[in-house]
Amino acid sequence: MENTPAANFLQTIVAQDLAQGRVAQVVTRFPPEPNGYLHIGHAKSISVNFGLAETFGGRCNLRFDDTNPEKESQEFIEAIQQDVRWLGYTWDGEVRFASAYFQQLYNWAVYLVEQGHAYVCDLTAEQAREYRGTLTEPGSNSPFRDRPVQENLDLLAGMKAGDFDEGEKVLRAKIDMAAPNMNLRDPILYRIRKVSHHQTGNDWVIYPTYDFAHGQEDAIEAVTHSICTLEFEDHRPLYDWFIEHLPLTSRPHQYEFGGLNLSYTITSKRKLKQLVDEGVVSGWDDPRMPTVSGMRRRGYTPAAIRKFCDMIGTTRGEGVVDVAMLEFAIREDLNENAPRAMCVLDPLKLVLTDYPQGQVEELTVPAHPSREELGQRIVPFTRELYIDRDDFREAANKKYKRLVLGKRVRLRNGYVIEADEVVKDDQDNILAVHAHTIPNTVGNDPEDGIKPKGVIHWVSATEGVQATVRVYDRLFNQESPGVGDGDFMKQINPESLHVVEQAWIEPSLARAVPEQNFQFEREGYFVADRYDYNAEKPVFNKTIGLRDTWNN
Repeated sequence: MENTPAANFLQTIVAQDLAQGRVAQVVTRFPPEPNGYLHIGHAKSISVNFGLAETFGGRCNLRFDDTNPEKESQEFIEAIQQDVRWLGYTWDGEVRFASAYFQQLYNWAVYLVEQGHAYVCDLTAEQAREYRGTLTEPGSNSPFRDRPVQENLDLLAGMKAGDFDEGEKVLRAKIDMAAPNMNLRDPILYRIRKVSHHQTGNDWVIYPTYDFAHGQEDAIEAVTHSICTLEFEDHRPLYDWFIEHLPLTSRPHQYEFGGLNLSYTITSKRKLKQLVDEGVVSGWDDPRMPTVSGMRRRGYTPAAIRKFCDMIGTTRGEGVVDVAMLEFAIREDLNENAPRAMCVLDPLKLVLTDYPQGQVEELTVPAHPSREELGQRIVPFTRELYIDRDDFREAANKKYKRLVLGKRVRLRNGYVIEADEVVKDDQDNILAVHAHTIPNTVGNDPEDGIKPKGVIHWVSATEGVQATVRVYDRLFNQESPGVGDGDFMKQINPESLHVVEQAWIEPSLARAVPEQNFQFEREGYFVADRYDYNAEKPVFNKTIGLRDTWNN
């Protein structure tokens, strides 16, 4: 492992620790709180923690920091495990829970009291804020700070036994109320919460805080490199204080890296939950959400997300990554791997008047222009077709490269045709276009030398299949939603979802499977919906357009 190339500062640290014998094997962990679904920022943390373990032949634990049962649920636990697996990572051994260590954490809290390093405090939350001081002024000692050890032990036991109401008492570490780092001003270790826990039921009525539990969980699991985002940098002195003052056999170390902030995106769990609760989106897995499950339903692939995480790198710096980088990663992946097919989103009837009524010509076309191993597909060609309404004009200038009356265009993988006339209703709306085929032009240029002006896609009106297509765009129309005085709920893009109920797809698409990706030629990349797709009523979600048109 000494010769493993170091691609970022964390890999440099790990490589040095292994080379110098400070650790025998790398052990990392991904420690989500089960109070929401994972989002793209978590995907970055997953790639860092699991990636370090993979790179250096170590192991990575999946541990739920379930110390706040009021906001946690089994639904989130199951969804998080599913997301980690889908991204392509495997955790070491069984799933771990902070709640499995509750007794040990309590024992360590008792130890701190016995050593004179913790005390039970009766200050209300409002009083505690007053005593805490400010960033520029030191705090004041709680009047309960110097309680005798035995009294603290008795009160802590009473807290555990349920003798006190919520908010009546807390257990605090005795550190330094004048510390410049606010996290060291006698932080809370335990608080009373008389709620049922999704793992331990009603066994406990007091729960440890995240700050108290985190480092000790790492120590129990012999984690060597505890990787956090920069928001936890100011918590590291507290992390270290607990490790120094407790009788631990393992002494993990915390390292921080710059978390992922993405333009046009919200990653606050509280705000994402608000979007769900207020019905702005259909759920945590709505394809407009930046959750891993939402991106999966949108048609993003694990490979594209992992590629994106590699592209942005792992540094100590904070910044905002342009969402266009994520969109580039998925376009690149799907361009290489997605089979091609045709879908007409805004159908206009095209009748080829010279083509035999009832004839079905089966055109054999490649599934992908450069991937022969993906095979071929059969596209039926008939007298009546559907083309996109935007692909026809009665008259147009030379820049318009689609179908115009009296002009020629090639039907994708099919004939060259020439438009002859239009059929309209009483309101002058175009109902259909009549055209004729140019003979012997499947795969060939016209023999008369008059070449078509462009290529358009199409679907047989008699052999094609109707489908529902959900066309998604960015959820927010502001680059930094919710920043400053902005209300992110007022920055929703009103055009983030357009549902096409009667699109037409070529018949091969009715044999797709849920989560199968395609490039709908000339339209973009789409995916068969994970839940709603079936052969009788196909449903596709738009993943991304063929090119970035957001600012065009």
